Amino acid sequence: MARSLLILFLSFFLFACLLPTATSRLRRSKQSLSQNIQWWCDRTPHPEQCEFYMMSRTHRHGHRLKHKSKFRVNLIQLALDQAKHMQYETRENAQNCEAEKLKVVLDDCLKLYDNAIFHLNRTFQGLGSKRGRRPGCSNLDAQTWLSTALTNIQTCKNGAKDLKLTVPQFTESNTVCYNVSKMISNSLAINAAFLTRSEREELKNGNNNGGFGQDDDEKNGFPRWFSRKERKLVTVSASKIKANLVVAKDGSGHFRTVQAAINAAAKRKYKTRFVIRVKKGVYNENIEVDKSNDNIMLIGDGLRDTVITSSKSTSDGLTTYSTATAGIDGLHFIARDISFRNSAGPRKGQAVALRSASDLSVFYRCGIIGYQDTVMAHAQRQFYKQCYIFGTVDIVFGNAAAVFQNCIILVRRPLSGQANMITAQGRGDPFQNTGTSIHSCVIKAAPDLKPVIRSVSTYLGRPWQEYARVVVMRSRIDSLVSPLGWSKWGNTNFALNTLYFGEYKNFGSGSSTKNRVKWKGYHVIASSAEASKFTVNGLIAGGTWLPSTGVPFTSGL
Repeated sequence: MARSLLILFLSFFLFACLLPTATSRLRRSKQSLSQNIQWWCDRTPHPEQCEFYMMSRTHRHGHRLKHKSKFRVNLIQLALDQAKHMQYETRENAQNCEAEKLKVVLDDCLKLYDNAIFHLNRTFQGLGSKRGRRPGCSNLDAQTWLSTALTNIQTCKNGAKDLKLTVPQFTESNTVCYNVSKMISNSLAINAAFLTRSEREELKNGNNNGGFGQDDDEKNGFPRWFSRKERKLVTVSASKIKANLVVAKDGSGHFRTVQAAINAAAKRKYKTRFVIRVKKGVYNENIEVDKSNDNIMLIGDGLRDTVITSSKSTSDGLTTYSTATAGIDGLHFIARDISFRNSAGPRKGQAVALRSASDLSVFYRCGIIGYQDTVMAHAQRQFYKQCYIFGTVDIVFGNAAAVFQNCIILVRRPLSGQANMITAQGRGDPFQNTGTSIHSCVIKAAPDLKPVIRSVSTYLGRPWQEYARVVVMRSRIDSLVSPLGWSKWGNTNFALNTLYFGEYKNFGSGSSTKNRVKWKGYHVIASSAEASKFTVNGLIAGGTWLPSTGVPFTSGL
């Protein structure tokens, strides 16, 4: 008994002696973890949000960060977790919402948050491959998808502004909504460092034009991201292309409406290229291609003969996003010889004809017809070739990486007192790899503007978001464009120092840069190397994906 008491006493004494040491070690360990996280987070644009969520996650797992690649994946995971939380909050609010306008906004946001989660998840999975395996996506893909996730969240907020609603969920006081944007921005900033290093390595390995070298097909006018099989889909006569489904108003096809054919295509087991032929006719409907419905191709009988049209507008109590006649989200979408029209007219405000967030998408010989907000180049990498685009205010807007090549932009007559804006680019983060490039196009007055052309001001663009980026190069600019070239956002000096607006070797009676704006962010580009950043290869890496579509294009200047 005495021996047992002695052992118990010695054990207690030893524990009492070691307890301060263990506590001290634990304290030092926590301090070390905190310093480790702070060191990493100080390399992001929003360290406060980074530290808060990273500390919570790291304390659960109890390990230090040692590699930038692991830090990047952790940031994306945290952004994904916050986005899911935000989606849950929005769903709860939407279920209990009785206000009609607010319900419209929240329904939009549920879709947009779902899209944001989709792109964050594919980025996380693509970059989070186990050690020793190649990542499932490139650094450029990751930058594109992270940019898209952030754009979707911003678009949700814009919907409330469209309908002049004050929604507490979208203010800075709502930490979930506010912080998820900051965490995606952090992910963009860290991933950008990988992108730069990757480009340097490619240059070092012998690719002297940014890693997108020319092959024989590209020299003949076809970029590499169109396969030989798909190239035929846009170069041969439409009558020679075997369609999987045919749409015809007269009942001679499989379906009478375009959406019915798209819905049928969505049910297929394998998401390989699926061709829908839309015969001559005017189709009064709104169409949607969901984000999971990849590789859809619409072929019409000509942009004058096959027209998909509707007339939704913000005057109907809708957000700009939800007014689109055609809303495209599925990857690798192709449209050829068809028109998308919004017939709401100039008095109805924002009324989108085409909204695309389809990555690696192509619009070839299409008509896109509207007034205000005609083309919503919403997100991801897009290519427009030989299209006819009609509009007035913010004709091309959004935050995609979009190249318009050999297109004709026809500026229409706006309402009295309105000025025409050809672009309104929405890049809100300096690390987003987005922008609008107008390359080898024609900018001229539509027939209805010509009689009053001297009384209407027309500009190449204005900054919708802080880091707006637009370049017009090797294009014909007619005299309808103001000598100033570019417009402020209203009467403010918003973004004049942070935007990037540029012109390179344009011609025509409205192309002189002598009297252009004197903003810090405006550039008369003299260097071909600088201009090349906004070509098909430079802006959308078209050489890696356009050849498979078959659309002829110019990869460089």
